[in-house]
Amino acid sequence: MQQLKDQRFLVLGGSSGIGLATARAAAGAGAAVTVASRSRHKLDAALAAIGGTARAVVLDTTDNGAVERFFADESPWDHVAISAAETARGPVRGLGLDAARAAMESKFWGAYQVARAARIGPGGSLTFVSGYMSERPLATAVLQGAINAALEGLARGLALELAPVRVNTVSPGLIETPLWSRMAEADRAAMFANAAERLPARRVGRPEDVANAVLFLAATPFATGSTLRLDGGAAIA
Repeated sequence: MQQLKDQRFLVLGGSSGIGLATARAAAGAGAAVTVASRSRHKLDAALAAIGGTARAVVLDTTDNGAVERFFADESPWDHVAISAAETARGPVRGLGLDAARAAMESKFWGAYQVARAARIGPGGSLTFVSGYMSERPLATAVLQGAINAALEGLARGLALELAPVRVNTVSPGLIETPLWSRMAEADRAAMFANAAERLPARRVGRPEDVANAVLFLAATPFATGSTLRLDGGAAIA
């Protein structure tokens, strides 16, 4: 994607999973990549995986003061992608309110605070990562669906407010990321195999699939206010 060559590309949550895949893809397209997350250890490992001239910044998107200071000290960005989030899972009546509020703080308010503070050049892009449960909720993960829907609504409104900066969302389905490493290997393999059988794509997603979608939106000047669903056909299966 020649449109990204030498452009400043920030990936928040870029130390693992979807964020790391996005950073690697952007670096491969010639962008000047910066990755940010809360963990210096993970960032060091990410830099080794990305290679080139990528740089890393320790930043917690739930800390609004830190977010504002970071963007105030940086030159305007060409592209910002946000995949940073930690969200507890469970039914509304089974999930503690503290855990629920922390999930909203991490995925929604973290992105909101970045959107308020980020300086992005005209024609540049801001991309959120939501999730297909915004359209197809699960009884055991109601909060995740609500947060994802809120993110997508935020992006559509920001596409109007921040124009000519372009604001979009990628909405992935089941993606094989380190998030699932807490499961036993056999259980995880069985879950992915069962899901693949039900999906029209006949496989689960990979972080690189989502990264391709983020870069497509960043590099397409006519894309704004859009939600790109990337779920292997889950919403129609």
